[in-house]
Amino acid sequence: METLGLYNNVEEAAVAVDRLVAAGFTEGQITSLTSVPYPDGVLVKTWRHSILRWITVGSGIAGACAGFLLAAGTAWVYPVQTGDKAIVALYPTGIITYEITMLFAMVGTIVGMFLEMKLPAWGGDRPYDARISEGYVGICVRVDDEKGAERAQQVMKETGALPTIKEAQVIPALEDTA
Repeated sequence: METLGLYNNVEEAAVAVDRLVAAGFTEGQITSLTSVPYPDGVLVKTWRHSILRWITVGSGIAGACAGFLLAAGTAWVYPVQTGDKAIVALYPTGIITYEITMLFAMVGTIVGMFLEMKLPAWGGDRPYDARISEGYVGICVRVDDEKGAERAQQVMKETGALPTIKEAQVIPALEDTA
C-alpha cells in the first residue's frame, strides 16, 4: 500500500521527508516522484547503486566479440587469397569490430536505462498524480497497513501537502478539474 503526497516545490517536499523520517518511517519506505532527476539524497537517500555502467560495458564487450567474429569469421570461412596478404585483414576487421561494439553499447545503454527506470511499470497501479509532470513534487510512502497509511497522510497534511491520494487513486490533471 502506498500513499502519495503532492507538494508545490522541493523545499516543502524535503521538509515532509524529514518529518516522515522523524515520525518513524524509514527512507527505504519513502520515494520521490519528480519531473526533474534530482541526485540521490536531495529528497530521499535510496543508497541504490546504478548498474547502468556495467550494462553498457557488458554490451560493449559482447559487441566487440560479435563484431570480431562477424568480420574475422566471414573472412576465415570465405577466404579470398590476394597475393601474400593475410586472409583476416587488420583494418577492416578493426573498423567492423569498433562499429558493432558501439552499436551494442548504445543499445545496451538504452535497455539499461529502461531497466534502471523500471519501465514499463509491471505489476499493478501505483499512486501517481498528473501534476507531477507539471513541476509538482510527489512523496510516496510505502506502508504495510491502513494505520500506517493514515499516519503518513496525517504527516503529509501537516507539512502542507496538496490533497493526498491512496493506492491506485489518480487525481485528474488540473485542466480536467477546471
